[in-house]
Amino acid sequence: MSKKRSDNPARFFSEKEREDIIKAIQMAEKQTSGEIRLHLEKKAKKDIYNHAIKVFKKIGMHKTAEKNGVLIYLATADRKFVILGDQGINEVVPGNFWSDVATLMSESFKKGDFTEGICEGVTLIGQKLQTLFPYEKGDINELTDDISME
Repeated sequence: MSKKRSDNPARFFSEKEREDIIKAIQMAEKQTSGEIRLHLEKKAKKDIYNHAIKVFKKIGMHKTAEKNGVLIYLATADRKFVILGDQGINEVVPGNFWSDVATLMSESFKKGDFTEGICEGVTLIGQKLQTLFPYEKGDINELTDDISME
């Protein structure tokens, strides 16, 4: 049974849920040099994909050394999301690279389980990036694992 969620990004996830998501990001990043972030906004802009690209740049996702950042953008009121990889990823993967992640997340979202959907999506992203951008000894966390929001 899903719980009623606030549309307000700051209250969309409970403190425990935020902690679970951050742990999932940290675990995924132990498999890859890729950087994963979640960004929340209340309403999706008309062109959500192009807006996600702007958010990607605004929060510094493009500043990784290998251009291997991944943004999960979620509009909390609209329940719409985008998964966006940086140039280094997009140059070496097929165009449908994120479709299985999006499908997995959508299945959980349809049941109202956004925390599970995000955590499963993050885990799968880490697995998918592992072969392309493996974790190297001494790898530094280039971007914060915290959830960003507007």
